[in-house]
Amino acid sequence: MNGLTNFVLRHRRWIMLAWLIVALVGVATLGSTTKRLSTQFKMPGEPSFVTDSKINALYHTNGAPTVVAVTAPAGQSASPAVANRVFMAAAAAVPGSRLADQANTGDAHFSASAGQMSFGLIFTPLDNGFRDTQTPAFTAAAAAAAPARWHTGVTGIGQLESGGSSNGNSALTETLLGGIGALLVLAFVFASFIAVLPMLMAIVAIPTTFLLVNGLTHITSVSIIVEFLIALIGLGVSIDYALLVVTRWREERAHGHPNHEAVARAMNSAGRAVVFSGLTVAISLLAIVVIPVSFLANIGVAGFLIPLVSVGVALTLLPALLASVGPWLDRPRLRQEMHASRPWTAWARLVLRYRKSAALIGGAILIALVIPVFAINLGEPKSSVLAQTGVAHDTLVSLEAGGVPSGVIEPMEVLVQADDAPAVAARLAQVKGVDTAVAPSGPLFHRGGTAIVEVLPSAEPSTSAGGATISAVRSTAAHLPGVIGVGGTGPEQVDFVHAVYGSFPLMLTLIGIATLLLLTRAFRSIVLAAKAVVFNLLSVGAAYGVMVLVWQEGHGSRTLWSIPSTGSITAWVPIMVFAFLFGLSMDYEVFILSRIREEYDRTGSTDAAVVTGIGRTGRLVTSAALILFLGFLSLSTASMTDLKVMATGLGAGILLDALVVRSLLVPAMVGVLGKWNWYLPPWLGKALFVREPAPMPEGLGDGSDGGGRILVGAGER
Repeated sequence: MNGLTNFVLRHRRWIMLAWLIVALVGVATLGSTTKRLSTQFKMPGEPSFVTDSKINALYHTNGAPTVVAVTAPAGQSASPAVANRVFMAAAAAVPGSRLADQANTGDAHFSASAGQMSFGLIFTPLDNGFRDTQTPAFTAAAAAAAPARWHTGVTGIGQLESGGSSNGNSALTETLLGGIGALLVLAFVFASFIAVLPMLMAIVAIPTTFLLVNGLTHITSVSIIVEFLIALIGLGVSIDYALLVVTRWREERAHGHPNHEAVARAMNSAGRAVVFSGLTVAISLLAIVVIPVSFLANIGVAGFLIPLVSVGVALTLLPALLASVGPWLDRPRLRQEMHASRPWTAWARLVLRYRKSAALIGGAILIALVIPVFAINLGEPKSSVLAQTGVAHDTLVSLEAGGVPSGVIEPMEVLVQADDAPAVAARLAQVKGVDTAVAPSGPLFHRGGTAIVEVLPSAEPSTSAGGATISAVRSTAAHLPGVIGVGGTGPEQVDFVHAVYGSFPLMLTLIGIATLLLLTRAFRSIVLAAKAVVFNLLSVGAAYGVMVLVWQEGHGSRTLWSIPSTGSITAWVPIMVFAFLFGLSMDYEVFILSRIREEYDRTGSTDAAVVTGIGRTGRLVTSAALILFLGFLSLSTASMTDLKVMATGLGAGILLDALVVRSLLVPAMVGVLGKWNWYLPPWLGKALFVREPAPMPEGLGDGSDGGGRILVGAGER
């Protein structure tokens, strides 16, 4: 760290220029980067993915269908022939679509409301992007082809997931909302114009990360989810790291050190903590690659870049700016850093006075929130909660009122040999939980000697009844002649949960071991490192519990977002919440315990170290948590329910971690353990190359040896 800081301060103008150029290039290429992000969620090797890949290769369609419904005027029936003309017109609006309805199947299950309503399933080519361009075309074409006074409507999982409309904030809007909130918090923390500096770090780090992701997209596909994560996680961690360094720099200047020396001292302590924090976040994200799901693994690789870029900005651009314009920006000096925060110092003393009770209270809060996790149901949210208004919602409600079960909007697709299609359809229609199974006629459902049988379940896949139906259909189909495979969104959900959570213990083990070793090296204590890992796992578990309570069980989702209980948690959300929250919350652990360790080295008193450490970092940690929380709050304004659920988990986890774990459990447990906090087996210390820190030399004058080289403490801190 000393050598890097010396290099940065000697070449600070060139470093600032280099970061400016990189950031500008990132901004200039931002549009092309987002266009290259993938909307496909592939699961190579899983049975449903293999079948769907074959269907896509032969029929060039995949995924859940769009449901087009027509309703005749009162007293009239929606005859299959008339309804078919409307559905055919709608399907023709998106070339390459295939239609299943009563006319080409002869199945009366496509009729509802005693014949007054009819619906058709349109399977479309894969759309590229979250922006829905197909629904408007279907809507206009169906309305134009319908007889006078007939009512048409369009629904489906895709239409419902978008909230029933294209409304919802973009990643840019969410970042701006989070940035405004962050700037207000920073203005309160620093009470000077230096508050703009952490924001500047985010402004540089985010487009730089997008630039690196652009290069990554030329090597492998990167999920569009990364767009949201880079914007909001990048905003949070880059501000966090700058907040820590700038706070320490102000503290050193308040103690009378010249500017360059204050920069060097801040980097030698806070900068080191930033490195370990960033590596912890990066490792937790990179560990996702062990999950055999390609789009999640690619998210892990892309997410790995977010903390690394943020650390790079904090270690190079930030000290260069502090050395150049820091004192000029640090005006007016309404708040000084000479002394530790009085409220947080008093809080630390109070916690230590009742350390055992505080530890029990903090532990009880987390355990109480972890308990609901054991009831978690992984799967897509119920269709009824995906949109509360709009045409998609109204059309689905009308279908259900007419006797059509909601499960039909997510049919299973069985790929069969062409000659066996009628027999397979007839047998699968008899499976318990299946509303009907059809083998549509026409060339669009027959390609290359194969045919597609559409199995319409009564219950949605995320329900227990829906899961049982999927298992029954798969089991029955496996023994029928001519069946090639079973695909569709329902089987994909089942296979996704199996693929992801079958590898979850391995991912958890890798993250735990890597983090334990890294933090043992950072804190020079196996006890502090182990405690940090355990507390982080409890924090993530509590965040899961909040998601279950708020969304799956509906205690708050309707009040906050006007959305009823989802009945389940989308399968990919918990894995992403874990990866990001485990690393992000570890930031606070490193910030606090690094300072406590530093104070213990200086005083030799555990209690005094806790009081000073919390007094110096309490305001910083809560402010950093508030900034991240505001970022996740802005993410919850996205139109997709899945993103709202993820934002809830991340936001709740960050607040719980900062307020319960770091402000209550950490000081209480450090106080309870006493001298055992500092235990490190000699053999482990030797294996990790742990060295005792050298003291920072005093009285460096202006911080220069006369040759432009900044003198900082020798040895390793």
